[in-house]
Amino acid sequence: MARNLIRVLEGESLSPPPVWLMRQAGRYLPEYRETRAKAGGFLDLCYDPDFATEVTLQPIRRFGFDAAILFSDILVIPDALGRDLAFVAGEGPKLRPLQVEEIERLDPSLAETHLAPVIATVGRLRSELPDETTLIGFCGAPWTVATYMIAGHGTPDQAPARLFGYRHPQAMEKLLFLLAEMSADYLIRQLQAGADCVQIFDSWAGVLDEASFEAFAVAPVRRMVEKVRAAIPGAKIIGFPKGAGALLSTYRQKTGVDAVGLDWSVPWSQAKAMQTDGAVQGNLDPLRLIAGGRALEEGVDRILEALGDGPLIFNLGHGITPDAPIAHVEALLKRIRG
Repeated sequence: MARNLIRVLEGESLSPPPVWLMRQAGRYLPEYRETRAKAGGFLDLCYDPDFATEVTLQPIRRFGFDAAILFSDILVIPDALGRDLAFVAGEGPKLRPLQVEEIERLDPSLAETHLAPVIATVGRLRSELPDETTLIGFCGAPWTVATYMIAGHGTPDQAPARLFGYRHPQAMEKLLFLLAEMSADYLIRQLQAGADCVQIFDSWAGVLDEASFEAFAVAPVRRMVEKVRAAIPGAKIIGFPKGAGALLSTYRQKTGVDAVGLDWSVPWSQAKAMQTDGAVQGNLDPLRLIAGGRALEEGVDRILEALGDGPLIFNLGHGITPDAPIAHVEALLKRIRG
């Protein structure tokens, strides 16, 4: 029997819709905080199959979400390229900023060995998850990963990467091609190890103008989708180009993804129109989850009223935050599932 989330990716409309939350394994859970303390650093948590399996399973045990998403990070790809990745408390990820002349020297040959522990986690998860629970693998989109590699850290508007793309378009194209090839290989390995579907996170797609969106966000993801499907025909892929606004409407057709993730700013009329071509995922404002009460109930009800009779995967419009009360997550699930 097909798992519910996969049925929606194939175009079915289910009531209630399947639900999971981005970053559902995280700091809002006391058991996660306890496990992370045992693991040591964040990367130790990502690369240890015992710890990574445990934190992936924690929200499934507690809440019974319809899907588990592999616990890892989008920056394991540049880490596999030797970019000196570190996670600094209170500051987030730090990498050695990438220079134009270094792109030609980037060597992906060690990626398979470097990422082997993550693939081992995928295999463990599929054997330990309930049969009805979908296992989602993931990676970062080439553009979003490139923004961190170029600046060496996160920035409010990713101006360093945008300037890099304008000043060095050929170098940017080479970088995005390399990242697309590596990321597609990484997703293929996750699917072969037991992931039921995969999601591509393009968290910084929304800072691009239309021409740059086509070149930096659409083209590399299309290349990835084609490579994954050449290796695994029928592979199910969710794309999440956060903040892309009006450009979301043709993203599925241009990239080939099965479903499009929606941030909370996407109008339901636009989302409803997109459902004529397949599933959408989202798009509750994470702050409604923190607020709880009427704000949460109204947010859930409006999404279900607008999108519930089409192929929908219920999710937040971005990741759950550390200050989300557990009781509100329970209320969210109760509201969705009646």
